This record gives sequence, structure tokens and C-alpha cells, in this order.
Amino acid sequence: MKYDVVIVGGGAAGSVLASRLAENSNTSVLLLEAGTDYPDPDLLPDEIKFGNTSFAESPESEHNWALRGTLTEEQGETHVAQGKVIGGGSSINGQAMQRGLPEDFDSWAAMGNDEWSYDKVLPFFRKSEHDLDIRDDFHGTDGPIPVRRRQSGPWPDIQKAFHAACLDEGYGAVEDTNGPNPAGVGVWPSNNLDGWRMSAAITHLNPMRHCLNLTVRGGVFVRRVLIENRKAVGVEVESGGEVFNVEADRVVLSAGALKSPHLLMLSGIGPKDQLEQFGIPIVNDLPGVGQNLMNHLSAQVTFKVKDGLSLHGDFDAVHFGLHYTSDGSTEMNDMLLRTTPMVDERPERVPGLRTKFLNDDIPADRVARLSVTLGLPDGSGYVRLASSDPSEQPTFNYCYLQDPNDRRRVREGIRKAVGFLESETYKDVCDFRLHPSDDILADDDALDLYIRKTVGSARHVSGTCKMGPDSDPMAVVDQYCSVKGVTGLSVVDASVKPRITRSGGSHATVLMMAERAVQWIAQV
Repeated sequence: MKYDVVIVGGGAAGSVLASRLAENSNTSVLLLEAGTDYPDPDLLPDEIKFGNTSFAESPESEHNWALRGTLTEEQGETHVAQGKVIGGGSSINGQAMQRGLPEDFDSWAAMGNDEWSYDKVLPFFRKSEHDLDIRDDFHGTDGPIPVRRRQSGPWPDIQKAFHAACLDEGYGAVEDTNGPNPAGVGVWPSNNLDGWRMSAAITHLNPMRHCLNLTVRGGVFVRRVLIENRKAVGVEVESGGEVFNVEADRVVLSAGALKSPHLLMLSGIGPKDQLEQFGIPIVNDLPGVGQNLMNHLSAQVTFKVKDGLSLHGDFDAVHFGLHYTSDGSTEMNDMLLRTTPMVDERPERVPGLRTKFLNDDIPADRVARLSVTLGLPDGSGYVRLASSDPSEQPTFNYCYLQDPNDRRRVREGIRKAVGFLESETYKDVCDFRLHPSDDILADDDALDLYIRKTVGSARHVSGTCKMGPDSDPMAVVDQYCSVKGVTGLSVVDASVKPRITRSGGSHATVLMMAERAVQWIAQV
């Protein structure tokens, strides 16, 4: 059978695209997911269903690609969590529904992508959600995904201290961090409802599974896009030990910012030198494929919490975040600060890198951290081919902290966090600081080294198939998400962001991007 549209990747973007395209009964849609499909939500494994678990982040989970990538040279290769299950990252994430900021989208428009200005994307943010707390012109009321602000029970002591410290430092309180003016300290929105992680598979895809024109297949690994005379005509896939072709009038890659550029390169679209190195026939020499890799980094200040004080509170307890502007920055709200326990009290939580630099004589469950997030990095990394074999992952390097302005802002953020701990608001919460030490704090080079050794990473990978006008030699897709130089082929996921959004999340923005792109895919 030949499909009108084949979508590669059943993650957040793919689930939205499939569900919306299937609304037209005359359009046949095939959604392919390499991981397991769970059509019945009641049969979801707990690690996917419940938002208070994160085993799916672990390399031991079957729902994770368990990729290896480089954050900094000091750390070498480390585990990078990427969802391999229906719903993709939305099925394993932390359920933050923090949008990109208005300035992000206006900057995209200024780069030659006028269809992505804040005024033009706001209706699609609203279309994707139903906000349970706020009803105004900036929020949706009847979209598929629920959005709420967790505030049950008393505030945990570390959240109380953090909120008070932010106010004492002169930062304002903001009621709506997804509104037009998100600067200040506020409660981050979430798509967790009654303990359930409301993935795009649950909210968007499942209500449309009854449609006869929609086919969803899990356990199908896409090896490459089939291209004839510079037109995509289908995909080569592997399933059940067999390799075969699936024909389509249009192919959409929604495999994420690591897998989508990989698939383009395997299909002959990408930097000429890499394709030639591995003997891949060149369809289109696009040097920007795999470049411009951006992700949010997180540096930490750790401290011992006084005995008897609560770190966790109720699972649904408040969680604050601070958007602020670094000193001398020309970009508003380019930094974020928040506080969390170092190790979750639930045994299924995956501690990962967080426990690596704790003192052995301090119980990990009595340690908290202030996390400094570089919301809008100047530096970027890359994704590169390692082989022509589709089963071998590409190499990728975030190249964190190689840009001097990035280092400056993170140093400033660490010292700001230390100032919080030394303030009056923390005197009844903080026993003492663990890391970094005073000697390290006093020396820029030593602090840079500490940060590079301990920095962590989010799952907000972006930018590797950036959109842009023809005047941008590194653009991979146009602003309508069509791959340059190849008809019938689109990319719709976080990889097409020309620059990462500066918020503390990516999920809400990816949902919006898919909602925005549906009309362009449907018109072809």
C-alpha cells in the first residue's frame, strides 16, 4: 500500500502530526515508531504512565535509545536519554510545559522565518492545550494536553527558601511563566494530571486511533528515506528481522534532533565530506545538517540541608523557577535558576551524574542543589556520521562551555546561587555548602573547570536541521519545514529550531511546532 504521508518517529511532534492529518479522512497516514506502541493506556508500564518515576531515563530501560554523547571533554562520552517508545520524549520526560519565550519566536522571525513570530505561533500554543488554571488570551481552553501548576500541600522548605531569596534579591513574582512577561520567580507549569504523565501519545494520538485512515506501527526501525530524482518516495525500514520499503507521497521526519539529521545523512542529504567518507551517494550537499546542535546545560551548587527539614514534600508540591537576565546580556531572560533535591526519595529514580560529586560522609538524601541553566547559549555542537550502517548511532558533541560568553554567564550564575545560600533566607535551611569550594569560587579558571567536570544536560536537543531562508547557507529546511532541494520531504521536530528556546523546557514548543506545521504538510 502507498500512503499519502509517512511520519518517521512517534514522539511528541509525530503524534501531533499523525492525529491532525488523520482528521482529513481522505489522507492516509502511517506513523512509524522504533520503540513499543501501547494503544491501551491502561497497559502502559509504570515507568511510562506515572510521572513520579524516571526509570525510562536509564540506559537499562527498553524505552530509551541509550545513546552516548559528549557534553565536555573532561567528562568524555556519557549516557544521553532519548525516548524510544510511542510518545517519544513526552513519555519519559519531567512533564514541564514551559513554553519558549515571546522573544525566542520573534528572533526566529528576524532570522528570515516570519511565519514563526510570537503573534503567529501563539494560536498554536493555545490550540495544543487546555490550561486548567489560567483563562485569558494567551492560553487554550479546549486543546488536547492539560496544563496545570503543581501547588498541593505545604511548600517544601528548600522551595520556601528559594522563593524568598529570589524576592529578597529584587526579582519579582510572576503568576504565569507562559505569559507574555515571564521574568521573575514563578511556578512552572506541568502536564502531569492525577499522577499520570500526559504524553502526546495519550493526549493527541489515542483519541484518533479509531480512524481508518491512520495506521500506527511500533517496533519499526527506519533505515533511510528513499529518494528518486530529488523526490522522497518512501522509506526503507526494518521490522521483525526483515528489511523492506514503504511507499509514500510525502515523508516527514519527526525523529528528534539527533535522529532526524542522522536519517538525512544516511539518505544522502548533508555535508558532502561526511557522505563521501562513508560512501553514501550524494542527493543534496547541505552543510548545515547535524550542525547547530544546542541543548540546555545545568551547573550546580550543592549544599547540606539541615536535619529535620523537608526536601521533597508532596509529589504535587510547588516547584519554582527563576527566569533572569545575566549581567551585561543583550538577551532578556537568558538564564534560569531553580532548586531540587540531589536524589529523589523514590528508589526507582535514576540519580545518574548528580551523585557523582557528593561527599561520602553526607547522606545523599540530605543534599539539595541550586541549578544554574544557560537558557540561551551562544555556543553549539554537532552531530556527525560514524558509519553508513543505520544501526550505528552518530557521534555527537554538545561542545558545552567552549564559548567565552557562555562560561562567563554560568560562572556568574554559580556565584549568584552561592549568594542565595549565604543570605538570611537560607540560614535555617542550609547547613553548609558542599560544592564548589571557596578556593574554586575565587578563581575563574578553577570554577570553569569545576563546571565542565560537573555540568549536566537536559533532553532539549535542538537546531540540527535548522530552518532558514535561502540566504542562510546552513539552513536545512525552509520556514515551512520542507527540506531544501528535495521535494516531498519535511522535518518537523526540535531539530528545525534555528536557535534553542530559552525556557526551561522544550516539550510545549515542539507540540506547538507540530500544530503549526500541519497545514503545510497537508497542502502538499
